[in-house]
Amino acid sequence: MTTKADRAVNRTGVYLAVLQLVFTLGWTTYVIYLPKLCADVGIAPATVILILMMDQGIFTITDTAMGMAADRISRMVGRLGVFVGILAAISCAAFIALPYVAGTGPGAKVWLIALIVIWAVTSSALRAPPLTLLGKYRAEPSVPFLAALAMLGYGIAGAVSPYLGVVLRNHDARLPFVLSGAVLLLTALAFSGIERRIAKEAQPERLAPPAKRLGAVPMFLIASMVLLSLGYQLHFNINSAPFYLRFAKPDELQWLMPVFWIGFNIAMFPASIVVRHRGGLIVMGAAGLLGAFAIIAAEIAGSLNALIVAQFLAGAAWGCMLMSAVSAALAIGETGAEGKVTGLVFSALALATFARMAAVAGGLQKIPDYAPLVHWAPVACWSVAGAGLLVIAASRLQRGAKSA
Repeated sequence: MTTKADRAVNRTGVYLAVLQLVFTLGWTTYVIYLPKLCADVGIAPATVILILMMDQGIFTITDTAMGMAADRISRMVGRLGVFVGILAAISCAAFIALPYVAGTGPGAKVWLIALIVIWAVTSSALRAPPLTLLGKYRAEPSVPFLAALAMLGYGIAGAVSPYLGVVLRNHDARLPFVLSGAVLLLTALAFSGIERRIAKEAQPERLAPPAKRLGAVPMFLIASMVLLSLGYQLHFNINSAPFYLRFAKPDELQWLMPVFWIGFNIAMFPASIVVRHRGGLIVMGAAGLLGAFAIIAAEIAGSLNALIVAQFLAGAAWGCMLMSAVSAALAIGETGAEGKVTGLVFSALALATFARMAAVAGGLQKIPDYAPLVHWAPVACWSVAGAGLLVIAASRLQRGAKSA
């Protein structure tokens, strides 16, 4: 029988899923329209990739900074909701203004860039800080399931992004930006109420002061997350489409690319049960090795059906990695650094995205000498990080057994 506490836990997870879904769809809308917005103000097409790299560079810094701020602010109930709400309002206002400023012509070039920077900096408040509440207030056994629910929004957004690109491509930018910004703002403003409701159920002793220094295990987690994220970026965003084009036509990609995200969304929930009993590090490691084998299967697939299965498994592995990383970050940061470690996880994602964009901007995948490196780098990233995480997880389990 479902208890009142269980329903409260589920509501929190659903809220975080909606927040991640709306935020990621807003980012997708931005990426779709950015070339047109830049063209309207006279920015050269070749500069668009540099602007996107600038965004990821900003995220790399501000995601961690926002997580650290969340650790300090969340010690006073209600303050974190106000903090997130104010920054969300600034972020959404800048986001909505983008197409209107771009529509004024070449004279608005500087204003467009300034708005993009403001939006990028403030939007970081919508990633790590809301997730921080899970580590600070929720009972530890419920965190993996809540992390899976939160990442479900990210996965659904990834699945529908190809369709969104087809639907929005020929439409005016103003309406999508207004709708995305307004929905995201309303969702973010609900955060304050969510925070107060969660805090009423929390145990006061879980609200530890922020940790001054992270240990070796959290730092290894973040380093591993950089490798795992880079493997995902190279595999999905660079290699997956060419894999499919061996067997399918270009107009079929919009139906095939979401297979990865279907696996991502399905696998997280059973994996959250394993994380609950065995910890996030061991699931991250095992998923890294499984994902490496799935990428190899995609590389050597001899038919479309075999490739679809391999891509499904690769997506499932990435879903387990990301959900486990968030769960591990919240568990490792129980001494008051939940926001800092979670922010570092998102910074790792942004840094890997930056590296992938840099590779694309440099045409690395088109240079014959480097093409094999781009193809096999995801296998190396996932297998090396996975093996390392399993070693660390085994060492922690052994120490725990000895102390017991």
